[in-house]
Amino acid sequence: MTTPTPAVRALTVRQPWAGAIAHQTKRVENRTWKLPAKYEGARLLIHAGAQLDRGARLYGPHLGVYGAVVAVATLTGCHWAEDTRLCSPWSQDGTYHWTLDDVVALPEPVPAKGRLGLWIPSPDLLAAVNAQLPAPASVPAA
Repeated sequence: MTTPTPAVRALTVRQPWAGAIAHQTKRVENRTWKLPAKYEGARLLIHAGAQLDRGARLYGPHLGVYGAVVAVATLTGCHWAEDTRLCSPWSQDGTYHWTLDDVVALPEPVPAKGRLGLWIPSPDLLAAVNAQLPAPASVPAA
């Protein structure tokens, strides 16, 4: 018996990090909490939050986008890191590193209100995101 894939979730990420996931090489999201194992392999909407991480020194595409889904990715794993030298230039020490793959940036951001934690996007939000994705990258309805 195979384990069913959980419904698509969304994750709110502050700028410029959401833009770095969508348009640059950021494939590790640093979190203080461990990714629940049931979400490994699941598709994830990357939502640019309403606030800028003022400590960030990175600028680029989608920096001016707030409160919108900017990309879709696959959650491929999670690990704890004390020393990031072996992980990724985007990693932070002493955090869980959620690893991302198959990132597809949306041509146009889709406005949405974010939430804390992994949240369930509305059917309308999923439809608006899927309208911009090629079929193999689309996300299943909840």
